[in-house]
Amino acid sequence: MEDNNESQWINIADIMSALMMIFMFISVAFLYQLLEKKEIYKIELNKALHKEFDKDLKRWKAVITDDNIIRFNSPFLSGDDTVPKEFRSILKDFFPRYIELLASKEFKEEIDEIRVEGHTSNNWGKENQKESYIHNMNLSQKRASNVLTYCYNINNNIIDKNLLWLQSNLRANGISFSKLLYKDKEKKIQDSIRSRRVEFRVLTLEHI
Repeated sequence: MEDNNESQWINIADIMSALMMIFMFISVAFLYQLLEKKEIYKIELNKALHKEFDKDLKRWKAVITDDNIIRFNSPFLSGDDTVPKEFRSILKDFFPRYIELLASKEFKEEIDEIRVEGHTSNNWGKENQKESYIHNMNLSQKRASNVLTYCYNINNNIIDKNLLWLQSNLRANGISFSKLLYKDKEKKIQDSIRSRRVEFRVLTLEHI
């Protein structure tokens, strides 16, 4: 009788082990599908951004990175947070087209945030890194906020049509000199001009 009970428990243990293995394989397969979906989304968005903006990038002094960041190099005067007239003209052309693309059926549902980021070099106040960081944080935040404000208030049907969506997803972030760009990364020789930049970044929903 005891042998039968022991055999029964062994069988249940084997079944539970088998079920756990099946569950693990299903989880891995599901995870792989999610990662594959995110990668496909990233690639398709990159293609769409290049198709829409490639002809303008050189004139705008802008680039599109592999991570789908649109980077505008040094649009501000040194130490100033006022959006220059030339950059306002670029934004007036760029932003409605950018939002029309992102708000399309192909991309909209996966977007969690559209982020306007302000970046600085660390040339100012090097003798006091704490003071320099806070000064540049405030400057970069004002620049990002001013760019967002200008873009949000562009008189355009595409912007007006997507106001509620933009209110839920459009953000401004100051980065200070936390993400410098380098002429020589190994030697930590920063590229001051390229580091002073404004970036538009898409953050997608996390399903994992």
